[in-house]
Amino acid sequence: MGPTRYFDELAAVFRGVEATRGCGSPLGLVEGIEQAIAMVTSCAGAGRKVIFIGNGGSAAIASHQAVDYWKNGGIRAIAFNDSSLLTCISNDYGHPHVFEKPVEMFADEGDVLIAISSSGRSENILRAVKAGQAKGCDLITLSGFKPDNPLRPLGRVNFYAASTSYGHVEITHLALCHCIVDTIIERRA
Repeated sequence: MGPTRYFDELAAVFRGVEATRGCGSPLGLVEGIEQAIAMVTSCAGAGRKVIFIGNGGSAAIASHQAVDYWKNGGIRAIAFNDSSLLTCISNDYGHPHVFEKPVEMFADEGDVLIAISSSGRSENILRAVKAGQAKGCDLITLSGFKPDNPLRPLGRVNFYAASTSYGHVEITHLALCHCIVDTIIERRA
């Protein structure tokens, strides 16, 4: 694949992003972003926090966005990507629990949990989502690969990038997260 094809395919993924409600009904991308903005704004206004979770490249997005939402957006935000936390929980409980256990401990009712998974199939993300739901968190999901992945229907707002390329899905997820916080910042100015 050359650069022209790469960027053509990436542009097609951006144009094809789908936003849906938890019931699966379509929102349209702009309406999905507006609902995500409203969720984050409401959460922040109530003194709650945004929690980001993801593995691998999605973990990097989670960490990056937690800092941006806090530093640039003035929104309390956190990602559970500390190496001691990950290795401790993985060692003591098993890798499927590395996000579930911190969500159980640190999530509060009214927090927004943003679950990022390229495949939408990561057991540790799915377990954390269930823990967040049990704690009364509001949920935004970002997934890709197969349209029927198990993460996709779990949020109040769900963003899906129709690609099997990790790079394309991750870039799309990063752009969506930036769009949400950058729009919040712009509207405050």
